Amino acid sequence: MQSIPVYLLAALASLCLFGCGGRTAASEDIPPPAISETEEESAVTVNTKITDVIADPVFGDYGRLLFPVQDDYYRGETLGELSLTYYSHIDPDKTVEIVNSLKARAGAGENLFYDIYTDAEKAADPAKADTGLFFFKGEEGAPFAICNAGGAFAYVGAMHDSFPHALELSKRGYNAFALIYRPGAQTACEDLARAISFVFANGSELGVSTDCYSLWGGSAGARMAAYLGSLGPAAFGGDDLPRPGTVVMQYTGHSEYNPNGEPPTFACVGDSDGIASWRTMERRIEALSAMGVDTEFHHYPGLGHGFGLGTGTAAEGWFDDAVAFWEKQINP
Repeated sequence: MQSIPVYLLAALASLCLFGCGGRTAASEDIPPPAISETEEESAVTVNTKITDVIADPVFGDYGRLLFPVQDDYYRGETLGELSLTYYSHIDPDKTVEIVNSLKARAGAGENLFYDIYTDAEKAADPAKADTGLFFFKGEEGAPFAICNAGGAFAYVGAMHDSFPHALELSKRGYNAFALIYRPGAQTACEDLARAISFVFANGSELGVSTDCYSLWGGSAGARMAAYLGSLGPAAFGGDDLPRPGTVVMQYTGHSEYNPNGEPPTFACVGDSDGIASWRTMERRIEALSAMGVDTEFHHYPGLGHGFGLGTGTAAEGWFDDAVAFWEKQINP
């Protein structure tokens, strides 16, 4: 199994293919599932306690994975008070929308959560019990994305850094997954490789197209997306599958790349980010562009680390730009 390299292994990477070719784009934006009167009565608000969400029977035994299992990395008693280490501009209204959307989807009979490891694998490595994919279903047969939250490889900040992205992608008709992974750079990449393999193996059952899939990530999650984009799932213990058709990266200092080729890459960062330098991100994008890779780069004035969807900030609209970039790869 490939370890995270200091320099990417060109010989291995040259065997990997990109994931685009013969794709069908999602047609039109679609609304989230309607909320019934009963669900409206039980809908969460900014005043709902986080512990009540975790314990809500509608989420079964995976409710505990909605928030970091390493609970030292979040603060707040209610959804409106939620704060996550390393993150800025957390939108309480979006947090509430995510939870209510998941409740509505569960109420409509959707399977929201998928294990990526077997019971035997989890017994052999108990840390694998704290992994899995939350599924934000879009249109039948539409391409899929896997969104990867950051958290400095110490925890997974999904409620701000991957759930919002997955929800918005599903509204546009795409099938989106948010990965809950084991902390640690190596284990995180192994879990992402396993997740990609899981979706490919179960694509028909899930109702997703595996053509031109995309990987999205913020901070540590962006490094995961970049490594899998550079080397492919097999390099981290996954199946021998194509590399993603698009990588979308937010606020990370990741600088390594595969000189033999990279997937089309969209990147964005705030120019006041004290954790991830915008110039480091720009240099990587420039290197990819010089290789002939399709790229797009944005840096936003006065913005710090971990802005998520960027609502109400200088980055507002970046998400639409990123979706358009992916769609350009789906339908070249």
